[in-house]
Amino acid sequence: MARRPLPRILSSGTMSLARGRDLARTAADSATDVLHPLLVIGRGLRILAAAGRRRWSQTPKDKRGPALFLGAACVLVVALVPYGPLLALITLMAAAAWHGRDRTPAKTGPSDAETERLGSLYEALVPYFSIPEDPNPLFAHGGDWDKAFSGYEFDEAGRITRLHIRYPAYFTDGEAASRARIEALLHAKSGRGREYLFDWDEEGNQLDLRVLAALPTGIAAQPFVTSPGETVLGFTDAGGVQRTLPVLEGDEPRDVPPVIWRTGPRSAEPHLLAVGQPGSGTSTLLRSVALQALRQGGDVLIVDGGGSGEYSCLSGRSGVLAVECGPTGAQATLEWAAQETERRLIATHRAREVGRPAPEDTRRPLWILLDQPSVLAHLAVAEGGPDPLAQLQVPLRHGRPAHVTVVVAEQFGHLELLNDAVWQHTRARVVLGPAAVQQVADVLGLPPHTTPTAQVPPGRGYARLGTGPVHRLQVPATPDPYDEATHPAYRQAVLELLPERQPGPHRLLSAKSLRGPAALDAQAEVAAEAP
Repeated sequence: MARRPLPRILSSGTMSLARGRDLARTAADSATDVLHPLLVIGRGLRILAAAGRRRWSQTPKDKRGPALFLGAACVLVVALVPYGPLLALITLMAAAAWHGRDRTPAKTGPSDAETERLGSLYEALVPYFSIPEDPNPLFAHGGDWDKAFSGYEFDEAGRITRLHIRYPAYFTDGEAASRARIEALLHAKSGRGREYLFDWDEEGNQLDLRVLAALPTGIAAQPFVTSPGETVLGFTDAGGVQRTLPVLEGDEPRDVPPVIWRTGPRSAEPHLLAVGQPGSGTSTLLRSVALQALRQGGDVLIVDGGGSGEYSCLSGRSGVLAVECGPTGAQATLEWAAQETERRLIATHRAREVGRPAPEDTRRPLWILLDQPSVLAHLAVAEGGPDPLAQLQVPLRHGRPAHVTVVVAEQFGHLELLNDAVWQHTRARVVLGPAAVQQVADVLGLPPHTTPTAQVPPGRGYARLGTGPVHRLQVPATPDPYDEATHPAYRQAVLELLPERQPGPHRLLSAKSLRGPAALDAQAEVAAEAP
């Protein structure tokens, strides 16, 4: 028997059904707003009618006749009085509106469960905010928490989402250890698994605690609206920065606050160090930086120490000089990068001596991206070769005036293998993935201003640029487009940003032939004498 086709409303997909439900819901809300006075009056008439029926049923049978006569006489008097029926109708509508109003009692204070939670939190803070010598303590066992907690908010589950605390002036809020004890206590008592922001007002002796909303994780790699030399590391809270960027989250446009890293000769943080656990998103950050650098016309050198092949999508692309995975190739690549940095410095210096602008090739940004370089360093030492990381000293120390930027991504367990030059010259720092407060402080130089959670999505962490504040960070989703286990939309977004394949021989091969100071001096002289 032939199968009957589905109705069109069911076969046209769920999009039309969802759109129809939205339209119906919007129409119902609009009708409710327009008819709200009639609904109130109707509810009041129903209440008055119910009250009249109840009063009539309570009236004894021997008194119902006189009551009917009295009611009829009142109706006759109202009918004979000028404007009587109109005044009676107005009075009836007013009484119906009064009885039909919304009588939901407004919440004026915390519930019993919320009061108990605030009381227990107050008692837990007593040992930290009180001393025996205080004649009138603000915090005391069995005291009133209303004086200490001037503001509070709760969520649907009854957990604290915001709390404003007043504490005594003798509390040592200037010591990091004292503040850390209070923050740990509030974190444990208010509910774990959430990220809290602690805002200390040391002048006013006040502490404001609030729960932070999760950062958006659905923003994929895309062309960001930035100036030359600006790189979007990720996105943060609205109050952390004074700038927003228009982005697409899925198909919806949004304005989100970004963490902008500025590079170039005028940058105070010319190099970046990203640290995280395996799977935390450091490779995603490097891919995002590489795509933005290529879009701004820079040259990119990639050294993949992990050898996972996550950067194979960039191999052979226009602007990508090399993608190296072995210790021998990494040693040659970084040696060329050091010589290229010296060549740029010499050429720029010679050009300025004769009063000419710097050559064009010295002003083209060169990005050196290293993912887990400690693995290659260990392999090189095991084979009896030189440490490739030693070649990074020249780009790190002198890369800023030569338009050379170094980005290093490493794991927490291998940080001791990084040399001192990396730690001294990477003033922009990023920590991704789950990490303890002390681990974050060791890398960034300051502890995070929020409480890190144990479970975070990939690309979630903290960033600090130079001596600035610590920002929460969510890296845009930039997966390996050849990895079929990732989201198809994110993979397609990366594929659309990749440059075209570069025809002909590799650019780095011809540059490697220029070795030694004589070749550098010859190139600098030619560049300086060029018109």
